Amino acid sequence: MGYLNTLLGIHVVYKGDIVRNIPNFIHARYKLQKATLDGNEVIFLFPKTELEPVSAIKKHIERIQKEENLHVILVPKKLTYRQKEYLLRDRIPFIVEEKQIYLPFMGTYLQERSDGEKQMTDVMLPSAQLLFLYYIYNGCGELLTSEAAKALELTPTSISRASIQLEGMGLIKTEKRGVQKVVFSDKTVQELFTEGQKHLANPVKRRVYVPKSEIKERLLFSGYSALSNYSMLNPSDIDFYATDSIARWEKIASKKLLNKDEQCAVEFWSYNPRKLSKDENVDRLSLALSLREDKDERVEEAVQEMLEQVWRDIDDKRN
Repeated sequence: MGYLNTLLGIHVVYKGDIVRNIPNFIHARYKLQKATLDGNEVIFLFPKTELEPVSAIKKHIERIQKEENLHVILVPKKLTYRQKEYLLRDRIPFIVEEKQIYLPFMGTYLQERSDGEKQMTDVMLPSAQLLFLYYIYNGCGELLTSEAAKALELTPTSISRASIQLEGMGLIKTEKRGVQKVVFSDKTVQELFTEGQKHLANPVKRRVYVPKSEIKERLLFSGYSALSNYSMLNPSDIDFYATDSIARWEKIASKKLLNKDEQCAVEFWSYNPRKLSKDENVDRLSLALSLREDKDERVEEAVQEMLEQVWRDIDDKRN
């Protein structure tokens, strides 16, 4: 998977873990390989024969996920246009070496054009989302990418790739001024955030429940805990925290809440939540994205209240 590292900077590490409890009919059709992508544990699914209908592949992946609770990535040798469209429709992650990458859980979609150029579309890369939100927090004026890279602790390659994707989505414009690259836009912060909604991803990739006694460090509040701190919403029965790594709790964490008096919720984020945070809570725009699928009217009202305060704060900062 050197293709992932070369084009997107995603580090792949194969693991020796045996994928257990998988029916023989799946093993007969695929080679299964556990790995990590930038620390995210996944299962690569290599078809042994000609690719089956996508409806069947979807059922096979669902069966694997039922046993392993990991993202499963299909790795065929080739895809027809129709197969690719069906996989995209069903949001099934796939990689075709040297041609296409679709990893919706990492906010990545890359495909090869007929002229050999590469184009990233659909959902923002985590680095692009960081840059986009940072730009909004700074009032949507002019911003040096070097300044953003320093603040967000991104490499020159990552910040360049992020700005290229945002410009390709029509959300920002860039201009070279000597050796510096400047990001700018003629949109208001609200207009830009609204326009970017279709490309912005939920930063929460996974949630686990951990004994409170095992939280040995100071984590940022997230989820309902952070929202109650930002609004008039009543506090949750349990505490919610955000982190960019949950590896240290893997052996003691549960997938479901077992005891609200003894456990807390820990959310695994696709980017370091501290990079945009100004206090003990995750930043408000990322929080809004993490809760936008929540249909509770009280939560929706609290999120709207929080966003209105964000716009006021940014306006006050500019004036």
